[in-house]
Amino acid sequence: MNKIIRLPVILCTTTIIAAGALAIVNNLTKPRIDAQKKAALQAALTQVLPRAKEGVIVPVKRSGKLEYYVGYARKDTTNKVGYIFIARGKGYSSTIETLVGINTAGIIEGIKVLHQLETPGLGAKIVEIRHGEQKPWFQVQFIGKRKDDLTVDKDGGTIQSITGATISSRALTNSIRQAIEELEKKIGGFAKVDNRVKPDGKNGIPCITGATVPSLSPVRSTGKASSDR
Repeated sequence: MNKIIRLPVILCTTTIIAAGALAIVNNLTKPRIDAQKKAALQAALTQVLPRAKEGVIVPVKRSGKLEYYVGYARKDTTNKVGYIFIARGKGYSSTIETLVGINTAGIIEGIKVLHQLETPGLGAKIVEIRHGEQKPWFQVQFIGKRKDDLTVDKDGGTIQSITGATISSRALTNSIRQAIEELEKKIGGFAKVDNRVKPDGKNGIPCITGATVPSLSPVRSTGKASSDR
């Protein structure tokens, strides 16, 4: 009888000790992990909105939660150059979170996938950097495009989808387009582009003149993918 009672007690005690040890380790490592994530995000902000690199990127919060960022070319926040937000879309095996930088004319200046757990060798190629290149080839396609350009080739658009990973490709593409559409409604339209000005030789983004953009409400989007992988 004692043996019958002793075994469950030992197992229960071992479980409690193991759980306590995991909790302690988590409490010790969480601050460092959070700090690393914050540093990575801060670095990514200027990557997706490079014209704000020498200025300042201001987080806008509501109810204590981050909603979006506003980028300025100067630290005195007198020259707004665009917005940064996170687009979310349901991929094949995960929710794909993409940081997007867009200027006040509605043109994408940069994107960076922050989170994805898509199939290795297939959907995970949305973050693949080919040999000899510096940026993920799939993401580079979005630079300089407007919302109307954001459709994958399988749906008649110009964004080249990843072979064997249409769902992942479509999820990322649609989530960005939907987020931009929502943003456009909230700000009452994008600034006009002066077609007489030649594109910026550095990044190919048209220059913007006379841009006056009102403040935004939160930008959130969830792209829905079809099931035809």
